[in-house]
Amino acid sequence: MKDPFLDLFSTIEKRKKSPIKKSYTSDLFKNGEKKIAQKFGEESAELIIDYLKGTKKRTIEESVDVIYHLFVLLSSKKISYQDIQKELIKRNNVRRK
Repeated sequence: MKDPFLDLFSTIEKRKKSPIKKSYTSDLFKNGEKKIAQKFGEESAELIIDYLKGTKKRTIEESVDVIYHLFVLLSSKKISYQDIQKELIKRNNVRRK
């Protein structure tokens, strides 16, 4: 089974390396760190609002927006999907001892 998170991260990396004119992802990278951080903050706030007052469907939709913008943020800092996996594995191993 394919990993949709890895697929998303890979697509983001492709847009960073080879920008496409009408790509939202390419635009985020073009506009820089402040814009990327701003969008992540906006999406995080929207998720919190929907978590507290919205429907399950809206919470899922906003969660995906947060994940997407988090991946853009990480990619812009040259943090790879594998870096995140390694940290998760490390933390999982520590907690099991």
